[in-house]
Amino acid sequence: MEVKFVAENNVGKLARWLRSIGYDTLLFRQKDDGQMIKTALSEGRVILTKDAQFMKRRLVTNGKLKTILVEQDDPKLQMQEIVRTLNLNYHFKPFSLCLECNQVLIARDKKEVKNLVPAHVFETQTQYTECPACHRIYWQGTHWQAMLKRLEDLQGGSGENHASA
Repeated sequence: MEVKFVAENNVGKLARWLRSIGYDTLLFRQKDDGQMIKTALSEGRVILTKDAQFMKRRLVTNGKLKTILVEQDDPKLQMQEIVRTLNLNYHFKPFSLCLECNQVLIARDKKEVKNLVPAHVFETQTQYTECPACHRIYWQGTHWQAMLKRLEDLQGGSGENHASA
């Protein structure tokens, strides 16, 4: 079964990192935890939080609400902490979700994005994906390569050797 998350705003960068490897991660920005709890329960999501007081809630202590207290402050260390805790795969579905809004990206033909990407990108890239919600266009350029390198570094620093999915 695929693990899905809802991340409190206090671990927002962790949400983006989890999305980058393909884990469905909602970012909860509201102050009232009630909606976050309802969403987590109804959708079978794991709550990620840095709020130690949240861990004292009855739904958490009785095991009905799966919650992880994120102890690290650095988002990269948070990522390693969650991957290690849940035995996640750094190669699950990399770059398949929009980093901004968590939607599954859709493949686009080169001609479809001609007026949506910079000219030099259009000339040098052949594969594109688009977010159906916010319409961001993604391609495997230098930023993608840098993120891939960071993920490899994170995996190497975690002591985990997960196989590709």
